[in-house]
Amino acid sequence: MTQDQKTVAVGAASGILGMLVLVWGLSSAIAPPVMADTAADRIAYALRWAVPPALLFFAMVAAVGNARFASEAIDPTVGKESPKMIVDGRVADNTLQQLVLFLIGMLALAITLPIQQLDIVAAVSITFVIVRIAFWIGYRIKPVYRAFGFASTAYMNLGMLIASLWLWLR
Repeated sequence: MTQDQKTVAVGAASGILGMLVLVWGLSSAIAPPVMADTAADRIAYALRWAVPPALLFFAMVAAVGNARFASEAIDPTVGKESPKMIVDGRVADNTLQQLVLFLIGMLALAITLPIQQLDIVAAVSITFVIVRIAFWIGYRIKPVYRAFGFASTAYMNLGMLIASLWLWLR
């Protein structure tokens, strides 16, 4: 295994562990919502918690757009992007991919979780924002350092999808 592969493996493993601790800790600290137990109310609750991840994605898109506006890369077809701009673009691209999976998983959880556990929806939203910021920072420092944020997001999304499927089928 190369040094970069070791760095990615350690980053990914620590990202997964960090995500689990963060979701557990936040869901323990956040009170479940007090609301009617209808599908519409559950979806409305989840959609409110979709706003922080969407705002973070907007910030990523704006970072790329503002950097383009203020540089020779204003024309994206001439290849004048700085390394920072390339990284920010890749971060935004991956965040969009992860955000789609996240929104499906979060909405599915909102429908399938017992109402007294809906605090998990808030916890995964906050966790998504934190670990995506870690992904962005790590990528900016050195691309292999993105593993923490990537693995924590990807495995949280997978966990939400599997949990929703399991809760639905049981």
